[in-house]
Amino acid sequence: MERNSLKASKRILVVDDDQDIREIIMYILESEGYHVSGLDNGRSVVDTVHQLKPDIVLLDVQLGDRDGRDICRELKEEQATQAIPVIIISANHGWPSLCEKKCNADEFLAKPFDLSELVDHVRRLAA
Repeated sequence: MERNSLKASKRILVVDDDQDIREIIMYILESEGYHVSGLDNGRSVVDTVHQLKPDIVLLDVQLGDRDGRDICRELKEEQATQAIPVIIISANHGWPSLCEKKCNADEFLAKPFDLSELVDHVRRLAA
């Protein structure tokens, strides 16, 4: 199977209430060959994860309606979703250790991030 075919079989959910950031992330990952869906709020993340069954979730911490750490913790506590890797993204550079301890995120990516760094994180978790 071709490398892009493997990527195309991987589904990624991007959750960020900043439309520009969400669209850039989605564009970059789609251009890498991944199947990408996006959400602009936190209230429907858990239901969407159950429906889409993504291979990776990229989740902003500061959503307008919910704290991404709470959503991550909820996903990691449910048996049906606990194995799905979650990359927490945030402009607050002091949160990596707090996110790891409080919500069991698999990885942390600080905004602004280099797009190649984003792709590297996703590739590693999608492998």
